[in-house]
Amino acid sequence: MKLFISTLTLVLGTTIATSAAADEPVCMATGEMKAALTDWYGETPVEPKSDAREQLWVSKETGTWTMIKSFSDGNTCVVAQGDDWMMGTNEDQLLAELRD
Repeated sequence: MKLFISTLTLVLGTTIATSAAADEPVCMATGEMKAALTDWYGETPVEPKSDAREQLWVSKETGTWTMIKSFSDGNTCVVAQGDDWMMGTNEDQLLAELRD
């Protein structure tokens, strides 16, 4: 019985720690973030930074997209990301929804 409880505790602890880590934002130096988006995902910016210092990056080849936000301390964080980005007539509407 002690072995069962120890195993259950270990599994639950690992699961909780993993989900907590997944909820943390991905942040790094701005230069590193831009290099990672370009090198790893083939993404490029589709618009200049907004007043909120947010910028959308997309890959037309893979359909991935990433919304990043830059901060005055020189770091940038991922605000949102996804797959199946569709360039087209609803682009402005999609950008507005991402910013809400």
